[in-house]
Amino acid sequence: MSGRHERSALSAGLQNLTAGVSIWMVLMVLGLVLFFGMTARNLSIYVRENIGFTVLLSDELREGDMLKLQRDLEKRPYVKQSVYISKQQALKEQTEAMGTDPAEFLGYNPFKPSIEVKLHHAYANADSMACIVKTLKESKGVQEVTYPKDLMDAVNRNLGGITLFLLVLAGVLTFISFALIHNIIRLTVYSKRFLIHTMRLTGAGWGYIRRPFVRQSVTMGVLSALLADSLLWLGARRLLLWEPELSQVVTAEVMGVVSVGVLLAGILLTWLCAFFSVERYLRMKVGEMYYI
Repeated sequence: MSGRHERSALSAGLQNLTAGVSIWMVLMVLGLVLFFGMTARNLSIYVRENIGFTVLLSDELREGDMLKLQRDLEKRPYVKQSVYISKQQALKEQTEAMGTDPAEFLGYNPFKPSIEVKLHHAYANADSMACIVKTLKESKGVQEVTYPKDLMDAVNRNLGGITLFLLVLAGVLTFISFALIHNIIRLTVYSKRFLIHTMRLTGAGWGYIRRPFVRQSVTMGVLSALLADSLLWLGARRLLLWEPELSQVVTAEVMGVVSVGVLLAGILLTWLCAFFSVERYLRMKVGEMYYI
């Protein structure tokens, strides 16, 4: 009798371990999708905010007026930051880049003073830029406004496609995750279907019968989620050590959202699956239990 009890306990332990590992793997996949979705959003913002435009100024404009124009630009809602570049600074930068001084063989400085502007990501699109360019060209001393239109259009088009793909993938994987966790928990409950029936015959309430199954499933969900979160944090840390510049994309906010999302998914999915799995056997007649 003791040996049979030990084998039964061992079998139940292995079953719970298998269920826990399976739930952990599902939550890891769900966490990775959420991670890539969040980092893709940050990457989209980072790329858009590094696409700016150049305001070329007239040589006849006094430097004080140029700096005033820069300050006025920085107050506008679409400007994230701006940098004033004088004729001398532009010549110095081009001389360093080209390895020769253009002013030596031309006899004059061919460069214009300018203001380099970085946009907020919401304005980094063709429609917004058309309005911005039109407004700036009406400003005194502005000769020309240039920006990489083709690059901006390509970035918005490609990032939009990637974002849509990740949203669809996240939705599909969430559905698959629910189905997998539901099957895992249903198999765990299946082995105790006759125990559920016996408890029901003794007059135990449905809530009382359901409670230990739900508690056990949610506990597995929480432990699996914490393990998944730990591995995701470790992976993110290794990624940042390998490439520190990714800190602009893989932020603490991203990891916080991913961690909370995985934990909530672990709790909510296991609770729902356990609830409906037990509910099924509570409503089932004893004769039907032999044929499933």
